[in-house]
Amino acid sequence: MKKLSSTLPNMLLSLTGICVVVSGILALVNKVTAEPIAASAMKAKVEAIRAVTPAFDNNPYAERERLLPEGETDSLTVYPARKGGSLVGYAVESYTRAGFNGLISVMVGFDAEGTLVDFSVLEHSESPGLGSLIPEWYHQKSETGGLREMRGLSMSKEAPLSVRKDGGRVDAITAATISSRAFLDAVNRAWRVYRQLQSQEAAPSGESSSSSTAVSAPTSSPS
Repeated sequence: MKKLSSTLPNMLLSLTGICVVVSGILALVNKVTAEPIAASAMKAKVEAIRAVTPAFDNNPYAERERLLPEGETDSLTVYPARKGGSLVGYAVESYTRAGFNGLISVMVGFDAEGTLVDFSVLEHSESPGLGSLIPEWYHQKSETGGLREMRGLSMSKEAPLSVRKDGGRVDAITAATISSRAFLDAVNRAWRVYRQLQSQEAAPSGESSSSSTAVSAPTSSPS
C-alpha cells in the first residue's frame, strides 16, 4: 500500500479517523459500564438508607421523591421506609453549603414519631480530620451536660438544633465550630422536610401542602 504523503490534508484526515475510532470506543465503554455504575450507586444509597431508618421491607430508593422546602431553591430527596405496608420512617438526603470548605451532604433518618434514628455523612469538603470527626463526635454522649448524641433524639422537642455559642444546647466539635454549625444546618433542613411530609399526610385527601412541592423521581436512574 502506498504511504500517504505528509501533507496537511492527509494529516487532518488521519487525525479525524483516529478521533472517530476513539469516540466510538469511549461510547461503547460508557454504554457497557453505565448500568453497573447505576446499580452500584443504588446499592450504596440503599445501604445508607438502611443505616439510618427503622427496619423496612420495601425499596425506599424506588419510591423516592424530591421535596422543595419553602423559601429554598434546592429540593431534597426523601426515601420512605415501609414494613408490612406501613410507613415506619423516612430517610432524607440533606446538605449544607456552610461548611468550612463548602458542601456537606448527609443522610438523616427519622421514625414515624419524628425521632432521629441516625445519620451518616455521604460527602464533605472539610479537611480529613474534621470530616471524620462529625460522625464520631455526634455519636457520643456529652461530657459537659450538653447535647451531642444524635441517635434517639426527639426532634420535635429539640429542633432547631444549634451549638452552645449560638444559644443552643449542642456541643460543637472542639476547634471546629463552623463544621458543627454546618452539620446541624443540614440536620435541621432534613427535619423541616420531614415536618412538611407530616403536614401533607395530615392534610385532607386531595389537598397538598402549600409550603412544598413534591415531584416523584424516576426509578430508572440515580438521584
